[in-house]
Amino acid sequence: MSENPSTWGELAGLTLTKGHGTGNDFIFVTDEKSEIALTPDLVARACDRHFGIGADGFIRAARSTSSRGGQKLLEEYPDAVWFMDYRNGDGSIAEMCGNGVRAFVDYLRTEGLIELEVGQTVQIATRAGVKTVARTEEGYAVDMGPWSFIHGDAAREGGEDCLVSARGLKTPRAGLSISMGNPHTVVMLGSEGKLDGLDLYSQPQVNPAPADGTNVEFVVPVELENDGSTHVGAIRMRVHERGVGETLSCGTGACAAAAATRFWGGEEAPDEWLVHVPGGTLAVTFVLGPDDLEHVVLAGPAQMVSTVVLR
Repeated sequence: MSENPSTWGELAGLTLTKGHGTGNDFIFVTDEKSEIALTPDLVARACDRHFGIGADGFIRAARSTSSRGGQKLLEEYPDAVWFMDYRNGDGSIAEMCGNGVRAFVDYLRTEGLIELEVGQTVQIATRAGVKTVARTEEGYAVDMGPWSFIHGDAAREGGEDCLVSARGLKTPRAGLSISMGNPHTVVMLGSEGKLDGLDLYSQPQVNPAPADGTNVEFVVPVELENDGSTHVGAIRMRVHERGVGETLSCGTGACAAAAATRFWGGEEAPDEWLVHVPGGTLAVTFVLGPDDLEHVVLAGPAQMVSTVVLR
């Protein structure tokens, strides 16, 4: 890193924390009043894996009172006192991150900013609304809220709404675009060999693409041993994240991939899914929410791994 303190602007001299959820990694900083000027360039340099700390995303822990969006959420959710200010690795602002919100709660807990015992829940304000996160024996589970089709009834009727091209595929494949508070496009492949053969260093092309771009998930079904007592589905997934590139995991992507696969499977498809990503395994469950809409619950591990001071 440069010896010039101005290189890191207002981040110079601050203690930053590195954490991850199933390999999807983030840089965290506590800035309760949102006073640090997090420019896209500064965030991108901090997340650079060669010249910075290296991460898929950057998360500021701020009080909800420090932003207009957070203040508005507090009107309905007075317990959502912490706001997850999430940025992609390229510095762009993102609505939500499923792995990120679990890791965010672990950061708040390990920093002593909240107390959360196993079985207890905490409400977190995000740009995609308030998320309720529970601490479990294995990590954290978060109600991600309802899922929806980005392109509406056209997707519901046909089971697909776009064509996706990617390096490693000879021809474009049909995809289904789903919102989890942020946009996703899911593509089912016929074999694990095709999944492994993808080059996701380059961004897949989606036509038509959601207005603000999209994350793209490629999936294949996985056979599970079933003793008849439970009905659980399983898929393998790789993802190219908007503004980041390929990542080892994507929480909202796992939810969207499970939702699309379940939709394609019809009425007999299960409500519980295991999503195997390069960084581990996430559990996705579909439940009826308090608003009478179908919600998605995402569960998996999260942990902090190091602290860093930028010079």
